Amino acid sequence: MKKIGFLSFGHWTPSHQSQTRSASDALLQSIDLAVAAEELGADGAYFRVHHFARQLASPFPLLAAVGAKTSRIEIGTAVIDMRYENPLYMAEDAGAADIIAAGRLQLGISRGSPEQVIDGWRYFGYIPPEGQTDADMARHHTQVFLDVLRGEGFAKPNPRPMFPNPPGPLRLEPHSEGLRERIWWGASSNATAKWAAELGMNLQSSTLKNDETGEPFHIQQAAQIRVFREAWKAAGHQREPRVSVSRSIFALVSDRDRAYFGQGDEGQDQIGFIDENTRAIFGRSYAAEPDALIGQLAKDEAIAEADTLLLTVPNQLGVDYNAHVIEAILSHVAPALGWR
Repeated sequence: MKKIGFLSFGHWTPSHQSQTRSASDALLQSIDLAVAAEELGADGAYFRVHHFARQLASPFPLLAAVGAKTSRIEIGTAVIDMRYENPLYMAEDAGAADIIAAGRLQLGISRGSPEQVIDGWRYFGYIPPEGQTDADMARHHTQVFLDVLRGEGFAKPNPRPMFPNPPGPLRLEPHSEGLRERIWWGASSNATAKWAAELGMNLQSSTLKNDETGEPFHIQQAAQIRVFREAWKAAGHQREPRVSVSRSIFALVSDRDRAYFGQGDEGQDQIGFIDENTRAIFGRSYAAEPDALIGQLAKDEAIAEADTLLLTVPNQLGVDYNAHVIEAILSHVAPALGWR
């Protein structure tokens, strides 16, 4: 395991039981947690994007703010739903955020998952062409996004511009060199993992994937990673790809930890349906004393296959407690798994 970061969904609710009661709390605490995670030595601060929900949504203002307040930690998403995105405008936002962060952006994108409203992307002005699905539309947006990130000129310049132009067709600005190689695809199936590899995207695999074989979640996820790596090699890309997996992991090192997570019954995978036709498997959570936790995680085949582990954090418990959750893993568990 080369890198360990956190993944926050940025939930907020006005409940008195929540430490994150408003959108302002969710955003500002996300910045504070990224700063704290960097100070603790974590490698990444990642954020989930959901629309029409009391969660983090527009990622680029947040990523730019985190980039400005930190200096070392990777910053990214897991994931942005490409059904909702204008790929050219997104490329400008991503380029700006990456420049502010001095090239630390690791941008996870995907076709998305079921949302709070029906066909929410329609409200954003996007409708799949005749004969295509919303997934097709997401993949088309992705390919356009990847193309413009190469930084090649494609737009015909005005012969009478307001300001002087460089010669030839114009590209989008600001262009951030190297960002194209730091795009990740959140894949829920083996087929989309293979597609991502063929396009030269890194792989993000979460705590949910299509149940394709009936085997335990970590075994299916490890197989998905191997499919990805084989497709990457066959495509002939020159660099090594990166692969992340997400997990809910809690080291029980205090009475508060035990009160929050020591009584749970989430040590088994769960089966469900993410839509009418897709059977999915949801990976188990881990919560145990450090020695027991190390033994459990050592048996997780997907963690062993990946180079990056993203710890999903209960952000509504506040910045201080989530920093404690991250520190407990980094101090008591991660070194035994080969981290640093």
